[in-house]
Formats: sequence, structure tokens, C-alpha cells
Amino acid sequence: MLNCITFDPNIMGGRACIRGMRIPVSVIVRQIAHGASFEEILEGYPDLTREDIQQAIEYAAWLTEEQVRAP
Repeated sequence: MLNCITFDPNIMGGRACIRGMRIPVSVIVRQIAHGASFEEILEGYPDLTREDIQQAIEYAAWLTEEQVRAP
């Protein structure tokens, strides 16, 4: 379950964020894509946990899977 991924129209325009914070999932996934380690991300975003980062990756994978299934 992706309980760390939240959507709130009052936070970042309803984009997928981490635990209601103003940290969009896309920011974390982009950092991973550019080679950042979990440790580097945690240094830059001390309010995050390893689970937050893992769920951001899982959410991005789920979105990609859904795109492939779409007609």
C-alpha cells in the first residue's frame, strides 16, 4: 500500500506528494533517475524517510504500468 503518497488540492495543486508535505513525488523520482542515492536524497530532504522514497519509486512504476495498459 502506498500510504505515504497523498493528494490534496490545497498542496502543490493536487499533485502526488509525500505525506502531505510540499515535496512532489516527481521531484524524488527525478533525483533517483539522475543517479542520486537514498542517502543523498535524505540529506537534502531530512523530513523524508527511506520508506517515503521507496513508495515514490513504487508509485512511479505503477503509473508507468498503467500507461502501458491504457488503450
